[in-house]
Amino acid sequence: MSGSWTWEYDPDQRHVTDGLPSGVVAEVERLVAQLVELADTGVDVTDLGSGPRTGGLRHLDAAGGFFYFLVAPRQRLVIVVRIVPPGDSL
Repeated sequence: MSGSWTWEYDPDQRHVTDGLPSGVVAEVERLVAQLVELADTGVDVTDLGSGPRTGGLRHLDAAGGFFYFLVAPRQRLVIVVRIVPPGDSL
């Protein structure tokens, strides 16, 4: 197992990003990459964003909307499960 943190979409990128503006997707990917970088430095990212304390589904603001993610510390993985774009791009 690699020592570095990674991230992925669940169930897959097409399901999570299909039909969304590319700028929104790019901003979410930039923020998730920053979460991974923080985790690699030892920061506990399980409590970042909003959501129940100590794990569970979290969300962060991004590009006027927000995205939902999970953190799986044992797999050293951040999982993006849904992106909600700003209302004017729906």
